[in-house]
Amino acid sequence: MASAAEGDVGTAAELARVLRGGFEDLSLSKLATSLGASEQALRLIISIFLGYPLALFYRHYLFYKESYLIHLFHSFTGLSIAYFNFGSQLYHSLLCVVFQFLILRLMGRTVTAILTTFCFQMVYLLAGYYFTATGNYDIKWTMPHCVLTLKLIGLAIDYFDGGKDQNSLTSEQQKYAIRDVPSFLEVAGFSYFYGAFLVGPQFSMNHYMKLVQGKLTDRQGTIPNSVLPALKRLGLGLVYLVGYTLLSPHISEDYLLTEDYEKRDFWFRCMYLLVWGKFVLYKYVACWLVTEGVCILTGLGFNGLDEKGEAKWDACANMKVWLFETTPRFTGTIASFNINTNAWVARYFFKRLKFLGNKELSQGLSLLFLALWHGLHSGYLVCFQMEFLIVLVERQAANLIRESPTLSSLASITILQPLYYLVQQTIHWLFMGYSMAAFCLFTWDKWFKVYKSIYFLGHIFFLSLLFILPYVHKAVVPRKEKLKKIK
Repeated sequence: MASAAEGDVGTAAELARVLRGGFEDLSLSKLATSLGASEQALRLIISIFLGYPLALFYRHYLFYKESYLIHLFHSFTGLSIAYFNFGSQLYHSLLCVVFQFLILRLMGRTVTAILTTFCFQMVYLLAGYYFTATGNYDIKWTMPHCVLTLKLIGLAIDYFDGGKDQNSLTSEQQKYAIRDVPSFLEVAGFSYFYGAFLVGPQFSMNHYMKLVQGKLTDRQGTIPNSVLPALKRLGLGLVYLVGYTLLSPHISEDYLLTEDYEKRDFWFRCMYLLVWGKFVLYKYVACWLVTEGVCILTGLGFNGLDEKGEAKWDACANMKVWLFETTPRFTGTIASFNINTNAWVARYFFKRLKFLGNKELSQGLSLLFLALWHGLHSGYLVCFQMEFLIVLVERQAANLIRESPTLSSLASITILQPLYYLVQQTIHWLFMGYSMAAFCLFTWDKWFKVYKSIYFLGHIFFLSLLFILPYVHKAVVPRKEKLKKIK
């Protein structure tokens, strides 16, 4: 009997060992390794796609239900996603959400509340960057926290505007101003909404409350007819995701740091940087398109009706894909990429610096804020410094061509348009890749090595144009054109 019992125990133990081994083989870590990705990256992708079943559940069971149920659903699912990705470190976001609610309640609609919010949320984020920073791109709790930081700062400003005389606000400020006092559940639901918690997009509290109240639908009284628009963005996101997954082993920023890259011909180094600069952005494009689909499915992407009476679903669009793929100008790429974050910076930072009386200074400070918001690595500062420089030069060049009759005539020659486009696109993506090299390599020793290998071409090219173009403008633009411009 004893031997039989021991045999049964041994068999059970062996079975448990086999089952445990089977579960380990199915672990996310091993699955990620087999896919050539990190476990954190796989968790992020799973979490983003998880938004679709959650959105379907919301559409069929919670749309038009009591507000507190919807806030609880968004809070619980968002916190669960945070725990799945970052474990106990979800307390960072929870702490900031609770503190923000206390600021709104205890300080009210005051400038002090805005300053306290801005300082606390930004210092907390920057401290997170400081204590978790490495020389590589790591998916950690600071990634969704930077999205949350902008949300909570915008919330404080909108709440402040809600207490002012409506006539003293711009039409844009009136649209976002919060008139009522938000409850903790409302703030939590707004902060943790599963469709935007990890990678954005940004949206206002007022827009979120319209979702909760069932107003974001193209068919009043029933769930929005948004399945097809959502699937279109999902499909497009999958195309970019598959493309990035297939090509990433062959086109990598790591190669920029190799001896083989340094030994290649100058033209090859430039062309590799050009192709890589375009390709590296695809991972962001894929994530934003997939999450936009989630927002559309819930109704959050509803943006009213167009002149034909058809529903617009671009309220949460972070990408204008066609513009991104076809524009030959840097300003076009900026206008097509990370749209909602750029709109947030324009609304809450750039336009609020109007009192400085200098557009370039306001733009420079806005880009400095964006650089710090991304992280403390020097590469972010260099990237946004290059963006500022490139935009200034591009604006000068556009004015020169428009105001010079000779250059305008040359630019309008139809047969030469394809050539102009090819040259513009080559310059555009070569120096976009040049800027992105600093952004993606983070530390000065890495991006400096890449810049040195191509002789700091981007800085030399645009700094030279910045000083030369005003003299060219003076030489080729007739005086009567200048006088007309002054008038």
